[in-house]
Amino acid sequence: MSVPLRPPALLTAPLLVLALLLTGCASSGSTAPVGAPGQGAAGPESDAASVLRSSPSAEEETPSPAEIPGLGPSTRAEIPEDARQAFVVTGQDEEANRSSAVLYSREDPAEGWVAVAGPWDAHNGMEGWTDHHVAGDLRSPKGVYSLTDAGGRLPDPGALLPYDEHPRFAVDGEGFYGEPLEGSFDYVVAINYNRTEGVTPLDRTRPLGLERGGGIWIHVDHGGPTQGCVSIPEERMEELLRTLDPELNPVIVMGDAETLGR
Repeated sequence: MSVPLRPPALLTAPLLVLALLLTGCASSGSTAPVGAPGQGAAGPESDAASVLRSSPSAEEETPSPAEIPGLGPSTRAEIPEDARQAFVVTGQDEEANRSSAVLYSREDPAEGWVAVAGPWDAHNGMEGWTDHHVAGDLRSPKGVYSLTDAGGRLPDPGALLPYDEHPRFAVDGEGFYGEPLEGSFDYVVAINYNRTEGVTPLDRTRPLGLERGGGIWIHVDHGGPTQGCVSIPEERMEELLRTLDPELNPVIVMGDAETLGR
């Protein structure tokens, strides 16, 4: 076997210099092509810096709590901060005596309002809605009112609000279209318009005076418009009574769509 002769030292040095000139500063074993970006810290014009600038923030914005559809800022401002239930009754226009009712809840204020029942068909005052209700105008008062007391001719169906069962809730006669009124007050929830909170709906105390009307209730629908109350079907009244919770400070938000949207 032949052994190759070692090249003279004088020949080795020029070859090494030529190799260094051809390979540049790449370290031994590097696979980076000629002209590839360096592997040092990212500078302001490096590819790595561009990736960092375009990456989304790790901390996303917290979504706003959900609002009740159809309510404008003025109406929302009337709802107390501690209210966790809102029964929203919306008429098509100011003269309409038919309306739609939806119950909302916000047990978690961070998430906002959620519809929990409805929409239900409803009636309101024969002549529609008003900003200034007076006795006998046949209009339902617009606004936001607390709901604290209930009652009816029939036994308590499981109401969470204080419930007054009394025969004085019996009613007879006919409505505006000749429909029988019997049973209309089998179940009622008092709307706290011109009344004292914390007493039976039958109480006739009128803090604003008798001329401003009163006895505005949510009650059983009799198939026609009311004298100023809000009415919903009997089975819906039972459901409402079992759901309205005094611990959640329920309110009613009522009026025509245009007004509620302000």
